[in-house]
Amino acid sequence: MTQASASGLACEARLNLRNLPLYINRISDRLQSFDADASQDGQRLDFRFAFGGASFDMDRLVMRANAADRDGLARIKDLLATAVEVYAREENPEIVWTGDLAGETRLAPFREMAVLGDTELTPHMRRIRLGGEDLSRFAKFGGMHIRMLFPTREVPDPLWPVLGSNGLPAWPSVDRRPVARVYTIRTLDVEKGIIDVDFLIHPGDSVGAHWAMQAAPGMKIGIMGPVGRPVRPASWYLMGADETGLPALARLLETLPAETRGVAFVEIADDSEKQVIDNATGIELHWLPRNGEAAGLDDRLARAILSVAWPTGSAFGWFAAEAAAARIVREHWRGSLGLGRDETLAAAYWRRGAAGLMAG
Repeated sequence: MTQASASGLACEARLNLRNLPLYINRISDRLQSFDADASQDGQRLDFRFAFGGASFDMDRLVMRANAADRDGLARIKDLLATAVEVYAREENPEIVWTGDLAGETRLAPFREMAVLGDTELTPHMRRIRLGGEDLSRFAKFGGMHIRMLFPTREVPDPLWPVLGSNGLPAWPSVDRRPVARVYTIRTLDVEKGIIDVDFLIHPGDSVGAHWAMQAAPGMKIGIMGPVGRPVRPASWYLMGADETGLPALARLLETLPAETRGVAFVEIADDSEKQVIDNATGIELHWLPRNGEAAGLDDRLARAILSVAWPTGSAFGWFAAEAAAARIVREHWRGSLGLGRDETLAAAYWRRGAAGLMAG
């Protein structure tokens, strides 16, 4: 069993994975996308995060995690276990952590929150203010998003997940399980215990939009996080988003350093959906109204992104919209321009005709 180091906490898990060498490079690439510095010494791979460290011993088939505090250790265990679950799916990995905090069932990323109030930002965007305790975790790790756990008509009083032995959430049975959707933390005030989340109100079978329309002070909801890849620091950004990615783009414009430069495009239904954004940067913001064209059927956002020449120097591309547009942008950045994962992030926040994904 791994013992706690003098400077913090440590744990390990044995991996009965014969094919680990076949996908360890993909695991490494994923971990590095979360701002990990990687190094290799023989059959040992090491990863250093701002909040702790991790390693894979390829000879003994053991992965290890260490951190200074409980939040950091929980975060690294989650990142490692998720990467293994994703890339070793065909081998049905069984991950059991031993060492510090191995017997815990409290899920570190989870908080129960209460609705404090709501604000109508535009005809189709509603801001819900949530209150909770001990929210400092949500200012860590560079993640801007949370997984929101919604009660539904079928499950009005869900049970919340607990921590599994693999370091990941263990969910209740289907008849007591909340519906999970990922949303952006629009603003966070740790001292006051407040999180603001913006909801796009739209037709269709959207659990999040339906909940936001009914949200009233005192209603309870669960959140987990933060989730998502961090946005890498750069001096110049090219950004694009439709209404689902607008809360994240707006948060970036309000929090990136003042000297940051670049171009940002936001696709909206019409001019009534323009929001007031306290743009603290030198990034030029351009609104692209569809004016009657259905969401997900117009390619103006992708075309706008592709029209901008990629500069030399420190630059990052960030895109969040419908899946087809995200695919066009990703293929252009990664394929045509040959940019790496450390220089771009093109995410599908929704897919036309399908429920779920990021913003419901």
